[in-house]
Amino acid sequence: MDVSPNQGSNSSIRERLGLRPIINVAGTMTSLGASIIVPEAVAAMAEIASLFVEIDDLQRRASAVIAKATGAEAGFVTASSASGLVMSIAGAMTGAKLLAIERLPNDTADLHNEVIMQVGHLVNYGAGIDQAIRQCGAEVVFAGTISDTQRHHLDEAINERTAAAIYVVAHTTVQSGMLSLAESVEICHAKGVPVIVDAASEYDLRRFLGEGADIVVYSGHKFLGGPTSGIVAGRQDLVRAGYLQNMGIGRPMKVGKESIAGVMAALEAWDRRDHQGTRIREQVALNLWNDALSKLPGLEVRIIPDPTGNPLDRLEVAVGPASGFSAAGLVAVLAAGSPSIMVRGHHAERGVFYLDPCNLHQGEEYIVAEQITSLLRRTERPANAMQSPRKDAARILRWPD
Repeated sequence: MDVSPNQGSNSSIRERLGLRPIINVAGTMTSLGASIIVPEAVAAMAEIASLFVEIDDLQRRASAVIAKATGAEAGFVTASSASGLVMSIAGAMTGAKLLAIERLPNDTADLHNEVIMQVGHLVNYGAGIDQAIRQCGAEVVFAGTISDTQRHHLDEAINERTAAAIYVVAHTTVQSGMLSLAESVEICHAKGVPVIVDAASEYDLRRFLGEGADIVVYSGHKFLGGPTSGIVAGRQDLVRAGYLQNMGIGRPMKVGKESIAGVMAALEAWDRRDHQGTRIREQVALNLWNDALSKLPGLEVRIIPDPTGNPLDRLEVAVGPASGFSAAGLVAVLAAGSPSIMVRGHHAERGVFYLDPCNLHQGEEYIVAEQITSLLRRTERPANAMQSPRKDAARILRWPD
């Protein structure tokens, strides 16, 4: 197998900081730095870095760019999609009442302070989404069960204290038995309740508003390739109410001029991006991996589509006993190598992991195939080759060591 010597263009700063080299085949993961920032965003961030601007005016310009890209009435940039979600929920509770904004999160007695979500949407994105609701001083009201939500579950959960309903679009939600977004919007709008969509990792910037959502929260640093940030887009009055949270609980989540400018540039570059060319490059990597790994003992591989409908595929790798590894063991050994290969291992307890090609530097697909091939063809296995999946907080509890 031919291996490209190019392992990416960002190794120098890692060496200076004493950070180990990583090849990211996990996807757009915040814990790994999310994504490769597009050149247009890097240039915009560098250009504005030494200048002074009025942030409200810069956000007005961002609102126009967001509206054009998403079809929203208005929008603003946040520090992250998580902070965008918090600010949007708070805005649904307070509206434009400045005193109510100042009183959050403790004084909500005269506000709509209940937020509904389907139990199957109770995800953890590094923190539980229910904490984002409680952070605003709201009460979480769950609809349905982990495997089933019926229309009456949502409809009868709505009352005079309901501020909003949250709808989560993510591969980590329960993928069957839940109400669709269209059904949720129909039920909520019939009773005057806005629907806020958490679409942090989604590719389609227009779909959810088109399906009737009132607010959609996107990540600015995943598929868009902007700096770490979030984007709130939607109905103007709710966007304004969310933005006003900068005078309250949103203040610790403030976003800088560099991130705002970077997101604007990334959004403007989105329409010019060669999306078809990107898909072709990703398919080349997937075909390479599929061909190389299908020849290895104990591995079964297949190319599968993204579960939420994003226009991308991944390679699913099922690890059997004949490989001499468990899925968790192979994930751990790859991560401990040099360079460290970070795979998408959240289903390791089911005996599978995934290779995601969307954040590869040139030539890294060859290194991934070579590393896995080399490990499987060795006669000896490392001590942790057959380890069981473990959820262990010991490492983070030692931080910063």
